This record gives sequence, structure tokens and C-alpha cells, in this order.
Amino acid sequence: MAESGDMKAHEATYHSIMGLLKWGAVGCFFIAFFVIWLIS
Repeated sequence: MAESGDMKAHEATYHSIMGLLKWGAVGCFFIAFFVIWLIS
């Protein structure tokens, strides 16, 4: 079983990656919106 220190490090990494994916998705949405706006 993982030790508690390993779990804390895992949770910190997990939350960082989820935050990066969330803000990356928002950024991609705005970039796509801007490109579509430029084309139209």
C-alpha cells in the first residue's frame, strides 16, 4: 500500500494536472472562438 507521503504527492500532482487540463480546455475554446471570428 502507498504511504501517506506518497499519497500527498500524488494528490498534489493530480490536482495540478487537472487544473492544467481545465485551463487548457478553456484556452483552446477561446482560441477556436477567435479563429472562427477571424474567418467569418
